[in-house]
Amino acid sequence: MSRRLLALVTAVSLALSGCSASGEGRNSVVVTTNILGDLTRNIVGEQAEVTVLMKPNADPHSFGISAQQAAQVERAGLIVYNGLGLEEGMLRTVRTAEENGVAALPVGERANPIDYAGGTKDPHFWTDPGRVRDAVKVIADEIVARVPGVDEKVIRANADRYRGEIEALDAMMTRKFGSIPAERRKLVTNHHVFGYLAQRYGFEVVGAVIPGGTTLASPSSSDLKALADVVRSAGVPVIFADSSQPDRLARVLAEQAGLRVAVRSLFSESLSEPGQGAATYLDMMRANTESITTGLTRS
Repeated sequence: MSRRLLALVTAVSLALSGCSASGEGRNSVVVTTNILGDLTRNIVGEQAEVTVLMKPNADPHSFGISAQQAAQVERAGLIVYNGLGLEEGMLRTVRTAEENGVAALPVGERANPIDYAGGTKDPHFWTDPGRVRDAVKVIADEIVARVPGVDEKVIRANADRYRGEIEALDAMMTRKFGSIPAERRKLVTNHHVFGYLAQRYGFEVVGAVIPGGTTLASPSSSDLKALADVVRSAGVPVIFADSSQPDRLARVLAEQAGLRVAVRSLFSESLSEPGQGAATYLDMMRANTESITTGLTRS
């Protein structure tokens, strides 16, 4: 082979390898939170690779990612993330990927979000199965539009099947919560996370140990005293603490209330490891329904 021909072959090879590297992973979906990851895997099935960044039992407000995971985000065909300020530890990574041309879907912004008292949007839409059912269609639409090589019929069929399972979940939750007397449908939690559930099923959110919608905030002694007074006057029998967060503050509040107030665990912001009660979104919501119903009817 002549020197000139060898140079031409080398140049072509380098160009092809460069194209391959730049296109690597574009048929993949990267998901930030494990709750959205479970939804997305149910929709995608075997049609594409789905990478979930947040580990089980983690806190979506504070989890971070490795350099290798950041590279996966940059190479994705689609990023599925919650948005509305939830993933505080990695929003910059998502923004950078978007600036570099990676498609990104902020699911929470498409879920008809409600407001906190301060006017900011509540990111915890997944506590309302009705919104999750609608979000499944939104995610499926984006996968079909953005991820090359997927079979649209399979994606649509997967999404329809899963939406049916969510509708059955919603019916079960409606039935279970219907057994709780109206005067006992009052929730106090570690932080404000169940606004959507309260709106859908007729609960009143009396307050939260940690003010606002993020676990990164801290309550003052006056915050705890004010909430203790509310708990006392409302006759709340139980405080619900997130399974991924220590319940120390909830127990301090229970002591300050000067009443017999139980503290029960809920899976509110993260799925668990398999075998721990909330390995899937459906498992998480079933477990929470049982815990809330038992806590408010028997305490």
